[in-house]
Amino acid sequence: MDGTLIDSASGIYESFEAVFKANNMKLPKREEISKYIGYTLQDMFAFLGVNRELVEQFSEEYKNYYVNICKQETKMLPNAINSIKLAYSFATLGIVTTKTSATSKKILAHFDVEKYFTTIIGREDVTQTKPDKEPILKAINNINKSGIYTENNNIFIIGDTILDLIAAQNAGINGIGVLCGFGEERHLREHSNVVVQDSLSAVKYIQTL
Repeated sequence: MDGTLIDSASGIYESFEAVFKANNMKLPKREEISKYIGYTLQDMFAFLGVNRELVEQFSEEYKNYYVNICKQETKMLPNAINSIKLAYSFATLGIVTTKTSATSKKILAHFDVEKYFTTIIGREDVTQTKPDKEPILKAINNINKSGIYTENNNIFIIGDTILDLIAAQNAGINGIGVLCGFGEERHLREHSNVVVQDSLSAVKYIQTL
């Protein structure tokens, strides 16, 4: 979702900085934070130098701060709403994110696009996160339970990081990389033959298949 449909970078940076300041720790550079977007909060804080015994506390402080600013500090990426509407015209849509599903739904509802998604799988809905296959398989299972069944070769994940693309491989589905988020093109191309500019380009590509 982050870097694929929404631009939430300013809210993410602000929330990390607030937590580090509150705990009298040196602020990480924004470039460092952006390298780890897509991982769980616990992993991100650990990568940024927080002691493993404190990552749960820091993660809770982050969530408590972020939930109050997420709507005003998030915007839809260019073409994102058009890509959602186009995809909805011929496909069943779901979201797999390391954000909580509650926060994700709040953001999507704010932009009046939650209604287009049959399922939204967040951090609290799974045991393992991307790049593990569990979140994708849970999303597929939820869609199947809604009465829509699709073969894996007709299922696509569109993502901006290698975590998305590796998760797609692990789940046995197709992954498309997009360049509008946090991942570097050279890394995305290591895990997918299809890397395009943004989600609208990805949806248009899928539509031609």
